Amino acid sequence: MKTSADPVRDYLCAVEREASALPADRRRELLADLSEHIEVTRAERPHVTIGEVLAELGDPRTIAATALAEAGDGVAGPPARSGAGAPVRRGKVHPLVPLLMLTVPFLVAAVLPYSAVTGFLSTLFRVIGAVLLCTSVHWTPAQKTTGVVLAAVLPTLAIGIWKLLVAAPASDTAANLANLATFVLLAGTTAWLWRIRRA
Repeated sequence: MKTSADPVRDYLCAVEREASALPADRRRELLADLSEHIEVTRAERPHVTIGEVLAELGDPRTIAATALAEAGDGVAGPPARSGAGAPVRRGKVHPLVPLLMLTVPFLVAAVLPYSAVTGFLSTLFRVIGAVLLCTSVHWTPAQKTTGVVLAAVLPTLAIGIWKLLVAAPASDTAANLANLATFVLLAGTTAWLWRIRRA
Protein backbone atom coordinates (compact mmCIF):
# COMPACT_ATOMS: atom_id res chain seq x y z
CA MET A 1 0.00 0.00 0.00
CA LYS A 2 1.45 3.33 -1.06
CA THR A 3 1.56 6.13 1.52
CA SER A 4 1.17 9.74 0.48
CA ALA A 5 3.83 12.36 1.06
CA ASP A 6 1.16 15.03 1.64
CA PRO A 7 -1.41 14.06 4.29
CA VAL A 8 -3.07 17.50 4.13
CA ARG A 9 -3.78 17.15 0.40
CA ASP A 10 -5.10 13.61 0.96
CA TYR A 11 -7.34 14.85 3.78
CA LEU A 12 -8.75 17.73 1.70
CA CYS A 13 -9.28 15.39 -1.27
CA ALA A 14 -11.20 13.01 1.02
CA VAL A 15 -13.41 15.88 2.23
CA GLU A 16 -13.96 17.00 -1.37
CA ARG A 17 -14.99 13.46 -2.39
CA GLU A 18 -17.37 13.07 0.54
CA ALA A 19 -18.88 16.53 -0.08
CA SER A 20 -19.35 16.01 -3.83
CA ALA A 21 -23.12 16.62 -3.47
CA LEU A 22 -22.46 20.20 -2.31
CA PRO A 23 -22.61 23.02 -4.84
CA ALA A 24 -19.14 23.71 -6.26
CA ASP A 25 -18.81 27.17 -4.68
CA ARG A 26 -19.81 25.89 -1.21
CA ARG A 27 -17.40 22.95 -1.59
CA ARG A 28 -14.55 25.32 -2.53
CA GLU A 29 -15.40 27.52 0.47
CA LEU A 30 -15.39 24.50 2.80
CA LEU A 31 -11.99 23.34 1.51
CA ALA A 32 -10.56 26.87 1.77
CA ASP A 33 -11.80 27.14 5.38
CA LEU A 34 -10.26 23.80 6.29
CA SER A 35 -6.99 24.66 4.59
CA GLU A 36 -6.81 28.01 6.38
CA HIS A 37 -7.60 26.37 9.71
CA ILE A 38 -4.82 23.83 9.20
CA GLU A 39 -2.30 26.56 8.32
CA VAL A 40 -3.27 28.76 11.29
CA THR A 41 -3.14 25.82 13.71
CA ARG A 42 0.30 24.76 12.43
CA ALA A 43 1.58 28.34 12.75
CA GLU A 44 0.18 28.85 16.26
CA ARG A 45 1.12 25.40 17.55
CA PRO A 46 4.28 24.29 15.73
CA HIS A 47 4.90 21.46 18.22
CA VAL A 48 1.69 19.69 17.13
CA THR A 49 2.08 17.14 14.33
CA ILE A 50 0.04 17.40 11.15
CA GLY A 51 -1.62 14.11 12.09
CA GLU A 52 -2.84 15.64 15.37
CA VAL A 53 -4.15 18.73 13.56
CA LEU A 54 -6.11 16.56 11.12
CA ALA A 55 -7.39 14.37 13.96
CA GLU A 56 -8.70 17.48 15.75
CA LEU A 57 -10.60 18.48 12.61
CA GLY A 58 -12.32 15.11 12.55
CA ASP A 59 -13.23 12.50 10.00
CA PRO A 60 -13.75 13.85 6.45
CA ARG A 61 -17.10 12.05 6.29
CA THR A 62 -18.30 13.88 9.41
CA ILE A 63 -17.21 17.25 8.06
CA ALA A 64 -18.89 16.58 4.72
CA ALA A 65 -22.05 15.30 6.44
CA THR A 66 -22.25 18.44 8.57
CA ALA A 67 -21.74 20.70 5.54
CA LEU A 68 -24.39 18.79 3.60
CA ALA A 69 -26.84 19.01 6.50
CA GLU A 70 -26.21 22.76 6.78
CA ALA A 71 -26.83 23.18 3.05
CA GLY A 72 -30.33 21.81 3.67
CA ASP A 73 -32.80 21.80 0.82
CA GLY A 74 -30.33 23.39 -1.58
CA VAL A 75 -28.60 20.05 -2.13
CA ALA A 76 -30.18 17.36 -4.25
CA GLY A 77 -29.98 13.78 -3.18
CA PRO A 78 -29.33 12.30 0.26
CA PRO A 79 -28.15 14.69 2.97
CA ALA A 80 -24.95 12.81 3.74
CA ARG A 81 -22.90 9.69 3.12
CA SER A 82 -21.81 9.66 6.70
CA GLY A 83 -21.61 5.96 7.49
CA ALA A 84 -21.47 4.63 11.02
CA GLY A 85 -19.86 6.88 13.55
CA ALA A 86 -20.39 10.04 11.49
CA PRO A 87 -23.81 11.36 12.47
CA VAL A 88 -25.44 14.18 10.57
CA ARG A 89 -26.12 17.08 12.91
CA ARG A 90 -29.42 18.83 12.43
CA GLY A 91 -30.82 21.92 14.06
CA LYS A 92 -27.43 23.17 15.12
CA VAL A 93 -27.27 26.01 17.60
CA HIS A 94 -25.93 29.37 16.44
CA PRO A 95 -22.36 29.83 17.77
CA LEU A 96 -23.35 33.04 19.56
CA VAL A 97 -25.78 31.20 21.88
CA PRO A 98 -23.23 29.28 24.02
CA LEU A 99 -20.94 32.32 24.12
CA LEU A 100 -23.72 34.58 25.42
CA MET A 101 -24.83 31.94 27.91
CA LEU A 102 -21.31 31.75 29.33
CA THR A 103 -20.97 35.53 29.66
CA VAL A 104 -24.29 37.32 30.21
CA PRO A 105 -25.45 35.36 33.31
CA PHE A 106 -22.23 36.36 35.10
CA LEU A 107 -23.02 40.03 34.45
CA VAL A 108 -26.53 39.62 35.85
CA ALA A 109 -25.19 37.85 38.94
CA ALA A 110 -22.56 40.57 39.41
CA VAL A 111 -25.26 43.28 39.29
CA LEU A 112 -27.53 41.37 41.71
CA PRO A 113 -24.98 39.64 44.00
CA TYR A 114 -27.25 39.02 46.97
CA SER A 115 -30.04 37.20 45.15
CA ALA A 116 -29.96 33.42 45.63
CA VAL A 117 -32.26 32.90 42.64
CA THR A 118 -30.00 34.99 40.38
CA GLY A 119 -26.93 33.05 41.54
CA PHE A 120 -28.63 29.71 40.87
CA LEU A 121 -29.93 30.75 37.44
CA SER A 122 -26.54 32.22 36.52
CA THR A 123 -24.84 28.92 37.34
CA LEU A 124 -27.50 26.92 35.50
CA PHE A 125 -27.28 29.01 32.32
CA ARG A 126 -23.48 28.93 32.37
CA VAL A 127 -23.51 25.11 32.67
CA ILE A 128 -25.92 24.93 29.73
CA GLY A 129 -23.63 27.30 27.79
CA ALA A 130 -20.64 25.04 28.49
CA VAL A 131 -22.58 21.97 27.31
CA LEU A 132 -23.69 23.76 24.13
CA LEU A 133 -20.09 24.83 23.50
CA CYS A 134 -18.86 21.24 23.94
CA THR A 135 -21.47 19.85 21.53
CA SER A 136 -21.07 22.56 18.91
CA VAL A 137 -19.71 21.89 15.42
CA HIS A 138 -18.05 25.32 15.28
CA TRP A 139 -14.90 24.52 17.28
CA THR A 140 -12.32 21.76 17.51
CA PRO A 141 -12.13 19.61 20.67
CA ALA A 142 -9.03 21.48 21.86
CA GLN A 143 -10.72 24.86 21.35
CA LYS A 144 -13.83 23.66 23.20
CA THR A 145 -11.74 22.44 26.14
CA THR A 146 -9.84 25.72 26.33
CA GLY A 147 -13.08 27.70 26.10
CA VAL A 148 -14.78 25.73 28.89
CA VAL A 149 -11.73 26.02 31.15
CA LEU A 150 -11.39 29.79 30.62
CA ALA A 151 -15.07 30.73 30.53
CA ALA A 152 -16.59 28.30 33.04
CA VAL A 153 -14.07 26.44 35.20
CA LEU A 154 -11.65 29.27 36.11
CA PRO A 155 -14.36 31.86 36.91
CA THR A 156 -16.24 29.30 39.05
CA LEU A 157 -13.03 28.40 40.93
CA ALA A 158 -12.20 32.08 41.40
CA ILE A 159 -15.67 32.82 42.81
CA GLY A 160 -15.48 29.82 45.15
CA ILE A 161 -12.02 30.77 46.41
CA TRP A 162 -13.14 34.39 46.84
CA LYS A 163 -16.08 33.30 49.02
CA LEU A 164 -13.85 31.02 51.11
CA LEU A 165 -11.03 33.51 51.66
CA VAL A 166 -13.09 36.62 52.20
CA ALA A 167 -14.92 35.79 55.43
CA ALA A 168 -16.02 39.34 56.11
CA PRO A 169 -17.94 41.24 53.42
CA ALA A 170 -15.41 42.70 51.00
CA SER A 171 -15.38 46.37 50.17
CA ASP A 172 -17.33 47.43 47.11
CA THR A 173 -14.07 48.37 45.39
CA ALA A 174 -12.49 44.94 45.92
CA ALA A 175 -15.65 43.13 44.79
CA ASN A 176 -15.98 45.36 41.74
CA LEU A 177 -12.34 44.77 40.78
CA ALA A 178 -12.79 41.01 41.13
CA ASN A 179 -15.94 41.14 39.01
CA LEU A 180 -14.19 43.28 36.42
CA ALA A 181 -11.24 40.86 36.19
CA THR A 182 -13.61 37.92 35.77
CA PHE A 183 -15.63 39.76 33.13
CA VAL A 184 -12.45 40.64 31.19
CA LEU A 185 -11.51 36.93 31.19
CA LEU A 186 -15.00 35.95 30.01
CA ALA A 187 -15.18 38.66 27.34
CA GLY A 188 -11.67 37.85 26.07
CA THR A 189 -12.46 34.13 25.87
CA THR A 190 -15.78 34.80 24.13
CA ALA A 191 -14.14 37.13 21.59
CA TRP A 192 -11.42 34.54 20.91
CA LEU A 193 -13.95 31.74 20.44
CA TRP A 194 -16.05 33.92 18.13
CA ARG A 195 -13.00 34.81 16.03
CA ILE A 196 -11.81 31.21 15.56
CA ARG A 197 -15.22 29.61 15.01
CA ARG A 198 -15.80 27.48 11.93
CA ALA A 199 -18.57 28.48 9.57
